[in-house]
Amino acid sequence: MNIAALRGVIAGSVAAAACLLLSAQGSAATPRPDFTGVWTNAGAPGIGGATRAAPTPLPFKPQAQARVHAFEELMKPTGDSPGGWCLGYGMPGSMLNSGGYPMEIIQRPDQLTIIYEAHGETRHVYLGKRNAPQADRVPGRNGYSSAHWEGDTLVVETDNLVDQVDQRYAHSDQATVVERYHLEAKPDAQGRRVLVADMVMTDPAFYTAPVSAQKKWAEVPNGRLLPYECAEEVWTQHLEEMAKKAGVPVP
Repeated sequence: MNIAALRGVIAGSVAAAACLLLSAQGSAATPRPDFTGVWTNAGAPGIGGATRAAPTPLPFKPQAQARVHAFEELMKPTGDSPGGWCLGYGMPGSMLNSGGYPMEIIQRPDQLTIIYEAHGETRHVYLGKRNAPQADRVPGRNGYSSAHWEGDTLVVETDNLVDQVDQRYAHSDQATVVERYHLEAKPDAQGRRVLVADMVMTDPAFYTAPVSAQKKWAEVPNGRLLPYECAEEVWTQHLEEMAKKAGVPVP
């Protein structure tokens, strides 16, 4: 091969490499969807719950079914619930069963903060290096949520949950929840963005099969969450009971 031909091959290789680099940079620069905003249940005002509910009855194992039944029987005489004592739903109830209450998402490249107006529940969803080591993750009713992107879909994986028989989607501390968030291609009839979450919960201790459901939210333009001061109401009631017992007016 003569020098001129060799120079041509080298030039062609350099050009091809440059094209590949630019293509890769263009792909990396593709913006992710921004879910930042206030979202309410899609549909008529006040409609709550999932748009596609989990199967009924849930595929409980016998021991789990017995525990849930015992809890329901214990609550029957009073009608008590965790919410009545200012305790939040916990996952996946906080995401699926927040009634007619909205939620707010604050999105950064390495973290999403999700605030549910109901009970003021807050979830922190971490991406990449923002994640804590598994040994440092503290169990709780909403567990620990980490996420990654698959194209335009945000995949959120939640573990480190605690045993809960006091919510609609009861589960053990072995449960894991996977949510897949994406925006619908078209806005709704009111021109609002629609956010969709497909949820699958797996719990080998409680269920014979995974439990799946879907929920949709519509964006509230320039929306704001309202205070949900459940604890203040409980304190006020307790103060009134104390004053009544002491035979004095409420201070």
